Amino acid sequence: MKSKTVLILSPLALATGAALAQQTPVEVPGATLPTVRVQAKAADDEKSSSGATRLEMALRETPQSVTVIGQQQIRDFGLTDINKLLDLTPGVLVERVETDRTYFSARGFDIQNFQVDGLGLPFANGAQWGALDTAAFERVEVLRGATGLLAGTGNPSATVNFIRKRAASKAFAASAAVTLGSWNQHRIEADVSGSLNADGSLRGRLVVADEDKDSWLDRYSQHRSLGYGVLELDIGRNTLLTVGLNAQRSKADSPMWGALPMVDSTGKRIDYSRNTSSAADWAWWTNRDTEAFAELSHDLGGGWQTRATVSRRSRSTPSELFYVYGTPNPGGVPDSGLYAYPSAFDGKYVDSVADLYVSGPFSLFGRQHQLMLGLNGGRQTLSELSLYAGNIGAAVPDLQGWNGAFPKPAFGASTDGSDVSRRRESAYAAAQFSVSDALKLVTGFNATRVRNGGTSYGVEQAYSHSAVKPYLGAVLDLGASTSAYASYAEVFNPQLEADINRKPLGPLEGSNLEAGIKTEWLDGQLNASAAVFRTRQQNVPVQVGTRPDFSAYYEGITATSTGYELELSGKLTPDWRIAGGWTQLRLKGSSGDEVNRYIPRRVLRLSSTYQLLPQLKLGAAVRWQSEISDPAQVVRQKAYAVVDLNAGWEFNRQWSAGLAVNNVADTTYLGSLKWDQAYYAAPRSVSATLSWKY
Repeated sequence: MKSKTVLILSPLALATGAALAQQTPVEVPGATLPTVRVQAKAADDEKSSSGATRLEMALRETPQSVTVIGQQQIRDFGLTDINKLLDLTPGVLVERVETDRTYFSARGFDIQNFQVDGLGLPFANGAQWGALDTAAFERVEVLRGATGLLAGTGNPSATVNFIRKRAASKAFAASAAVTLGSWNQHRIEADVSGSLNADGSLRGRLVVADEDKDSWLDRYSQHRSLGYGVLELDIGRNTLLTVGLNAQRSKADSPMWGALPMVDSTGKRIDYSRNTSSAADWAWWTNRDTEAFAELSHDLGGGWQTRATVSRRSRSTPSELFYVYGTPNPGGVPDSGLYAYPSAFDGKYVDSVADLYVSGPFSLFGRQHQLMLGLNGGRQTLSELSLYAGNIGAAVPDLQGWNGAFPKPAFGASTDGSDVSRRRESAYAAAQFSVSDALKLVTGFNATRVRNGGTSYGVEQAYSHSAVKPYLGAVLDLGASTSAYASYAEVFNPQLEADINRKPLGPLEGSNLEAGIKTEWLDGQLNASAAVFRTRQQNVPVQVGTRPDFSAYYEGITATSTGYELELSGKLTPDWRIAGGWTQLRLKGSSGDEVNRYIPRRVLRLSSTYQLLPQLKLGAAVRWQSEISDPAQVVRQKAYAVVDLNAGWEFNRQWSAGLAVNNVADTTYLGSLKWDQAYYAAPRSVSATLSWKY
């Protein structure tokens, strides 16, 4: 698999991907920062608007912006995969660069920080490969800005934290749903939980999902499945043991590797049909992801608690892919100008993680404070093989109307690959000091050491990095359910992006400053926040070209992102829910010039539901963004809006049905301009769901 090695620290996947090659997921396993657990008001069964970190801080006491997508919103808007879910998250951009590779960004920088229940789950090179189903998760929390409370390592863009479903209830519960939709979509999911013994001390939960779907794109289809099981055992009154397994698989037929060349040899933009694809009819890409975990929590008394977690995540990504490169010639004269690059890949990645923390209150100078201390360690191994075909460089017809016919090559023996091992150790701490009834200070640090060994595609990967980075925040209670906050974090990212001579750029260094106001209205039913931020990063990797072997090379730049965010979530009335936000930013280089123009400078995300009748609920969602352009500023996309509508009817306590129309206005737009190739996003589609619960 043509790639570069990527360093992961904290709960992070710290790298940008190359446009022409399926990248190597070399992550530091086990990186973690304090989990932010927020009681989402979006769910019907969650009435509290407060939340806490491991320091048990209320939401208004957390000095950063937090968005929660809960079960109610997931069900109302059919957010069955992570791309759909983050599409509706304020301030987050979903960059669909390929059919089966997606990047995410916030505040002008890639989101490379992913967690499951607060433990690091880095995506490969900051990208999601295949489709990550949300059926196993109770909610998803997005922390914009510094990574959790301890921003010692990582991008100050956002952290995405997936909260698993648990087997907490002794009562039996079950639900199931069937969905039919456009492009031959078929989806079924089920969720069963309850006690497994007489006294309820042993409980279990099982979640399954299966979805098969064709596409508006020629030849493309995808099948994905999920199986998730979790057991909880009460060991006495103060100890809880949790074990679980989450297995996901996605298989794509005729996926695009890369996308469509957007400019012809005369410099004119090419207007493709929305169904145009560059994939060969024999191409495929399978992603398997299995994670087993165990967690032991114990109440130490006096408000102190401890938790130990171990997990093992195994992934494999076999594929046979077809990339099209070149510059199209108008009318195919003297030829199409397009050439083939077929390749086969296989990769296996294993992360082993261990994390231990303790937290609780303590008294000092007559006041109560909070303290949390933790240790984390992990090991990752990866092995990859790349197989190349003998017909690289063969001519490809004009893609407009192409049927995908291209002789499937016999891939030769692998001559390229990776064999890398990585270890990580870290210690972290955070404290909340109650200076007065109104003022609280939050301090913390993250000390990390990473050691790496092995080779990747002939490049030595041996290195060692260590860093200690602080975090400082302050929250002032202004009364009337309103608080003001400010936070400062330094950023450190060891990275292996290399220049044209294959020399690593060195670590990314930077700082993040954020300030804001949070308030609650209508007796805590409605939350509002406003934040301003300034992030400065040095040695940010920007892809500037590709080598003859199609691997990408980078240069390091200094970038500064400044802007503000507004967010509103909760209930306007008992029947009217709303969630959304506005983001506006500037992103400039050291010389004052605009950088990363594929990122819109203004973004609106808004979703709302209204209980019109006891049985009838109506919903709508709007996604709007300002103009963007590709890296060369040749292809531009004007501002656009996408509107989704849905309606739900509850027949009785057990049965309900829903109808959703996505992209109602059939807006035509590109999925991303992050690369110099792109493809068109989904046109209007319709789906219907029948649900049952017990």
